Amino acid sequence: MLTEAKHLQQNAITRLIELTKSKKDIVFRAPTGSGKTYMMADFMNHLLSANPSLVFVVSARSKGGLDKQNYDKFCEYVAKGYFTQLKPYLISSQISGEERLFIPTDYNVYILPSDLTKSGGRLMQGTLSNFLINMTSELYGENKTLYLIKDECHIATSNLDLSLDFFTKTFYFSATPKLSRGQYPDVCIKDEDAENAKLIKSVEWDKDGSLETAIAKYKEIKDDYINKLGITPCLIIQISNKNKEDQELEEIRKVLNLNQDLKWMLIVNDPKKCDTNDQVKTKLPVEKWKEFVKNNDDIVNVIIFKMVISEGWDIPRACMLYQIRETQSEQLDEQVIGRVRRNPRLLDFEKLSADAQQLAQTAWVWGNKPEKGNKIYGVKWKEGIDIASHLKVITTHLKPLIKNTDFDLATFIAGKQPKITHKSIFDIGRKLQSADNQVKNLIYNYATDYTKWWQVTDFLADIEKESNKFYNDYAQSMQVGETVSFPVFSHYTDNKNYVNIGNWLWKRRDGQDKFSFDSEAEREWASILKDISADSKQLNLQQGELFDNMSQKVCLWGKNYLPNSPIKFEYYMGTTLNSYPDFIMKDKFDRIHIFEVKSINKSNTVLMDEQQYKEKIIELKKCYKQASKITNQIFYLPIIEKDTWKITRFMNGEEETLTKDKFCEDIVNPSI
Repeated sequence: MLTEAKHLQQNAITRLIELTKSKKDIVFRAPTGSGKTYMMADFMNHLLSANPSLVFVVSARSKGGLDKQNYDKFCEYVAKGYFTQLKPYLISSQISGEERLFIPTDYNVYILPSDLTKSGGRLMQGTLSNFLINMTSELYGENKTLYLIKDECHIATSNLDLSLDFFTKTFYFSATPKLSRGQYPDVCIKDEDAENAKLIKSVEWDKDGSLETAIAKYKEIKDDYINKLGITPCLIIQISNKNKEDQELEEIRKVLNLNQDLKWMLIVNDPKKCDTNDQVKTKLPVEKWKEFVKNNDDIVNVIIFKMVISEGWDIPRACMLYQIRETQSEQLDEQVIGRVRRNPRLLDFEKLSADAQQLAQTAWVWGNKPEKGNKIYGVKWKEGIDIASHLKVITTHLKPLIKNTDFDLATFIAGKQPKITHKSIFDIGRKLQSADNQVKNLIYNYATDYTKWWQVTDFLADIEKESNKFYNDYAQSMQVGETVSFPVFSHYTDNKNYVNIGNWLWKRRDGQDKFSFDSEAEREWASILKDISADSKQLNLQQGELFDNMSQKVCLWGKNYLPNSPIKFEYYMGTTLNSYPDFIMKDKFDRIHIFEVKSINKSNTVLMDEQQYKEKIIELKKCYKQASKITNQIFYLPIIEKDTWKITRFMNGEEETLTKDKFCEDIVNPSI
């Protein structure tokens, strides 16, 4: 998995763990496809490692079989050695006759299906309350501490809420928390951050396109999907739940009959109404169809559904959604759209070609685009100028230890004392799985036979230590990368931190000059750069040539908008990460200035905890200091505390602290 994706997930888990120390109710929001179940398991595993007396009840409130999916995933993670503290149990009502429903007490993660919490059900007739009493009782029971996780918490669980007194803490997980019920996220992975980390796909929207248009697009990308990704793509069509269902199905069948080369499947709640033109119809019972079509190599091209797969159905090969239903629910829309946003090649994404990566990172949706609180605005280069030819940024990256000519793994191992006893191959596999990707590649490259495998894995900890030492020494590991510029098109989310800017490189697609920024600190720094931008390099807006004193001008500076910017610098914090600086400016002396804006004010909302945030700043300083030396660019870390800016400048490998006034003066009249 990409390091950015891992880091985004780990930051969220760390923040959840930190909040557990001080809050009783915690809301976690992550977009569908970003690994919410994996993060939930990792989070529980951390807490269980620290406190074996904890017990989790996971309430999977969904009509899409999310309870069984969660249970299967937890079991899979345990079997693979990822989260060995978990002991999952799926609560079931599968008993015969008058037999009493029983829940064992020797597990620590109980998955509670939604249908078991209905009024009058066997579980709610004393079994659940007896179980909760037995688990928490100090005198006669297990004396356990119970935590409740409400998965898909936007769906109400009124019957379960009657038992909340048994739970010390409650965690609310959803891609679409219900704000009207006070579910404001304490920890949030934003869609744009998940896109940038390649956890989920970007979406190409078409509100008015026909089903014929969607099928034509499917046929256009089908062969590339199979040849470049090794996956059969899937188009899913959502129909209405009531009244219009039969009419819509008739229209869909007419279109599909004209495309008989496509395999299709209709999946609805009533098994008698499910249908398909695939031979699976005669080979598998209907209840197995949903599992069957999830496989990446399945030949079913089109799946038609109602609400039945809006939640809890994981089909990464789905990359297109056509909505026929007239939707009234923003939550439902986001949940359904999430079905086509999963990255189908996340675990080996970096091994794909550029074309294949673009394909794996794109979803197509014909339907209603959910209206969110913050709007997204497209931006593009100002007309008439080729930004890339005038503003060029030299990036840096960290070379792998395997390419370090001063390090030879065979020589390194030969200098170690051989181990007398060996760990089991399962222990080794689990340890290697958690190692950095570069360490894995180093070991896999060396271990060409069984003997070398045992030899090298005995010293995994030593190799990791040597790798960390190498990466943390940027004088050895850092090297010059590509020369890049801003992308032609990008976008940003409106966060209300406004600055009106008319003289920089970007133009909003709607023609407005009102831009917003990710934080209050960024907004203030943008205002500072705007004020001094008259002394930056300027371009003739009409002719695209450099000029000095003309009325129409654009200054060579701009925000480094994500998620598609190539302007990034690698640094190391236990794994290789990317820093995307916030602003780039070229001054009238042709110097490139690069700014990464930070804030240590308490009101600043960051996903990681305060200690991690400070550690990141320290590491960025080391990174930028070396980058300034090998690229001849000037790097800055402007950090605001209360109302005061402390600006660290890195120039030619030298570090200096500036005030805001000194910084502005040096841009206009550089003293060095």
